[in-house]
Order: sequence, then structure tokens, then C-alpha cells
Amino acid sequence: MSFSYNVKKEIAQRFGNARHCNIAEIAAIINMCAYIGHFAQKICIKLQTENALLARKYFTLMKKTFKIVCNVTVRKNQVYHGTITYVLTVTDTADAEKVLTATGILQYKQICNQCYMPVAHSICCRRAYIRGAFLAAGSINDPKKNYHLEFVHGDAKQAEQLQYLLHTFHLDAKMVQRKEYFVVYLKEGEQISDILNIMQAHISLLDMENVRVLKEVRNSVNRKVNCETANLNKTVAAAITQIEDIQYIQYQKGLENLPEALYMTAELRLQYPEASLKELGLLMTPPMGKSGVNHRLKKISSIAEELRKDKGDFAWQKKR
Repeated sequence: MSFSYNVKKEIAQRFGNARHCNIAEIAAIINMCAYIGHFAQKICIKLQTENALLARKYFTLMKKTFKIVCNVTVRKNQVYHGTITYVLTVTDTADAEKVLTATGILQYKQICNQCYMPVAHSICCRRAYIRGAFLAAGSINDPKKNYHLEFVHGDAKQAEQLQYLLHTFHLDAKMVQRKEYFVVYLKEGEQISDILNIMQAHISLLDMENVRVLKEVRNSVNRKVNCETANLNKTVAAAITQIEDIQYIQYQKGLENLPEALYMTAELRLQYPEASLKELGLLMTPPMGKSGVNHRLKKISSIAEELRKDKGDFAWQKKR
């Protein structure tokens, strides 16, 4: 199963003890994916979904919170690989009004096309609302691949209000239009962990944190390896250039004609071509620091460069 399915499965199994939290979750599900019919003084609520977790959670919430048993119809689509669709309806007008009034969707006995969230004032109810919204219209990528969580809705106003609700938890949720849909999304691993915690998907949160830790360790190791490799390549390239300079001086005038300090440094470099500047410094008598060794090698390089200019010898030009 996908990571997104596991998150939904976990939150679908979580029921709040408080009635107001259950109402907030129902409000989110209705606002995100249900249809409200209003004709001839009659009201009905219809939820159609292929998500069995959502259908089961919605049915249980309605029964537990309002003592309403939804009419359930199961359809099997033979065209799309036998996909099963669940249709849950509340056809009794009195029951529908009770639910819509409690959730704040029905205001002053009028069906409104906007999302009202008077049920989401307290922190616990806002958590429940976000939980219901994710179950109804959310998805999350596998954190092993990349960090991305989103809610998809066809109404811009409701998407904006969900975005605002996420902002109250200091989540930097962004919104973008994708064809005819509006997508509210998060792309930072830390914030996605926060929203999993908000929805009380604690098992999924631990799974994601494990992945994040492994990624951070792997990235840290890769950075260190890359840094050490780059330093090693730089050291080797510098050593090759230094040896070429020393060999050129040896060919042209002999190393013994160099000052004693430079002669000793040149001999050590030829003897230990793979040694770093620090290691060369420790081999000297008396030992000296890296900057001192580097200064001597630069003097040797300058001498070699002057000899090349004087001789006009391009065969011994340094490799750049």
C-alpha cells in the first residue's frame, strides 16, 4: 500500500471523543467532496467516493454523532477495471437540515455554496477539520521519493479557507490552480511532519521521521565524501604541478643550487608525492606548519616559472 493510503487508513480509524470534533470532521468531508441537493423544499446530502476508508468513516461519524444511518449503494464500474463506487445519501430533509445546521453549512435555512467553519474555532476542532479534509480530498507522496502533500478542490473559495485554516497552525501552505481544480499544498518535510502530527497520524509521522533521518544522514555522508574527494583531487593536482616544477628546476640548474630550505622541501616532495602539505611539514626538521610548506612550494613554482620565461621552453610548460 502507498504511504498516502496508510496515512488515510490511520486517520480513518481515529474518532474523537468530543461531539464537536466529530461535527467538524463531518463538515470537512461534506465541504470537500459531498453534494447538497436543494429542490422543492427538500434537502439531501450525497457523498460519492471510491475511497472505502472515507465511506466507512463518514457512515460511522453520521451514525455516532447524529444517530443518522445513511443509505448506502455500492456500484461496480465494469469499464474502469471493476472500480467500486460507494454512494452514501441522507434523503430525509429533517436529518439533512440537522447535519447542515450543526456543521454551519446551512445558514438561516438557506443552502450556501460557500464553506462555513464555525465548527472549527477551537484547536481540537481545527485538527478534526483538517483530518476530514485530508481523508476526503488529500494525498501525500512517499517521503522516500520527495516531500509533497496536497488537498484538491474544485472551488477556489473553499480552497482558500482551507489554506487559511492551515495558516493558523503556522503552516506555509501555498495554493495553485491546476486545470479546473485548486490545489493547496505543502512541500517542506518539516511542515508535512507537522501536519501529520496535527491530524494525529502518529504512526505515519514516525515512519516519515525515520525516512527524514536516513535522508539527512545519507546527504551528510555524501556531502562529506564529495568534499573529501574534491580536497583529495585538489591535493593531487597541486602535487603533480609541484613535482613538474621541481623536475624542471632539476633539469635546468639542479636542485642543489636552490636555497637549503627550498632544496629540502623539493627533495621531500619528490620523495613523498602523495603527501599533503601538513604531512610534508611534519616530515621536515624541525617540523613546520602547512602555511610554511605552501610558501616554500610557491617560491619553487616562481623559480620554475622564471626559468621557463628565460628559456622559452614550452615543452616543460605546466599543465593547467
